[in-house]
Amino acid sequence: MFGSVPDRGHDSSGISVPVLIPYTFLWRNGGRSVALCGTFTRWSGSIPMSLVEGRDDVFQVVCNLTPGNHQYKFCVDGVWRHDESQPFITGDYGLVNTILIREPDMIPPTYSHQPPDMDMDYDVVMPPEAVPRISVTDLEVSRHRISLFLSTHNAYELLPESGKIIALDVNLPVKQAFHILYEQGISVAPLWDFCKGQFVGVLSALDFILILKELGSHGSNLTEEELETHTIAAWKEGGKLHLTRTMDGNGASFSRRHLVHAGPNDCLKDVALKILQNKVATVPIIHFSSQDGSVPQLLHLASLSGILKCIYRYFRHSSSSLPILQQPICSIPCGTWVPKIGDSKPFAMLRPNASLSAALALLVQAGVSSIPIVDDNGSLLDIYSRSDITALAKDKVYAQIRLDEMSILEALRLGQDANSPHGVFNGQRCQMCLRSDPLHEVMKRLANPGVRRLIIVEAGSNRVEGIISLSDVFKFLLGYPEFVGHHFT
Repeated sequence: MFGSVPDRGHDSSGISVPVLIPYTFLWRNGGRSVALCGTFTRWSGSIPMSLVEGRDDVFQVVCNLTPGNHQYKFCVDGVWRHDESQPFITGDYGLVNTILIREPDMIPPTYSHQPPDMDMDYDVVMPPEAVPRISVTDLEVSRHRISLFLSTHNAYELLPESGKIIALDVNLPVKQAFHILYEQGISVAPLWDFCKGQFVGVLSALDFILILKELGSHGSNLTEEELETHTIAAWKEGGKLHLTRTMDGNGASFSRRHLVHAGPNDCLKDVALKILQNKVATVPIIHFSSQDGSVPQLLHLASLSGILKCIYRYFRHSSSSLPILQQPICSIPCGTWVPKIGDSKPFAMLRPNASLSAALALLVQAGVSSIPIVDDNGSLLDIYSRSDITALAKDKVYAQIRLDEMSILEALRLGQDANSPHGVFNGQRCQMCLRSDPLHEVMKRLANPGVRRLIIVEAGSNRVEGIISLSDVFKFLLGYPEFVGHHFT
């Protein structure tokens, strides 16, 4: 992992010479074989780079550099390339990247550089120049351009060329409904009321979580036998309202929410704000073919992922017009980060032997959609999401277990292939990023179907450092209330 760079320490007379400072080089653009070459190798040799654990498109290597200016390039599958997302100039070897390493006494105390230890992995070491600061003006310009794009494009653009949408009748038994969700591989479905002739709500994985909590509680008004015939309508009107109030713990009065939906001509910004303001995962796009709204047509289930894909596709060739996209995520107020020592802000993580009951309670009470599963060192093993709960619908497993006796690891195995290895890191389920990744790279990964959040991990060790979700990114891009007036220095 460490590159071999000519060492310099003390000469024979004992006179001190400039120290070497470890710096992590990253190549984020994929490839099969990547190597690094630069002025620090005298352009005469290359340093092999290795894949970041859990990523198949990010390579890294730590080099010990002397203070001063350095130039470098990457050899990717035999082709010399430079990183367009980093500063570059035209040099003796064509387009080359540049970096400035400062003397140690010029580095702020917050940047701690240690001598290389071959027995440990380093996090990305970022001198001040590697974390560009964005001005308030650039921030507002970026937000304005994104807001303008979203305001001038409508929900029609989210509709796929082909596909299917599954809607459920409200008179369907709850047990059968969740079996359908599991078989179809979906976590949410719109609800149709035949008597009213309209869509009246959605059934989500959270409903199943609340139902399981009700079944597992003493004095429950819902038995396993009743679940066979208990309809979605009955649950929505009675059980969920009661249990939500109970789990909230403050006795507050909850009103039944009407279906949050949008029309095909609504602008993308309005659709995104509806998702954020109502704290829902999707918003049905419904077209009414008659003026009185008596003939609704369900066209699509809009999500922040689909809207983000539109933003990324529109700006990917002109990202320089949005300075905000070049910012590393560690330098912007976006996402939820593991608190520092002494910080009382909680961050939800669980061990694999924690009970499923504890996981479900945490999902509801903390108001989060997923929880990282970590080992004793805080390294990422897996992730438990609300949507994973539908796996308990397989073969009516929910009727055969006790939530407080089943571990999270056992619950996750129910939804995995029989040949899947257990007790090891699951790279396919856990979508990750590094704190040094620029915002545009995070947006690119979040725009992929089915990805709702990225786990921020430490390079090499996979220790969890935070989570950044779709809603986090949109709140930041749109200047949502908590970010309005936020200043960068």
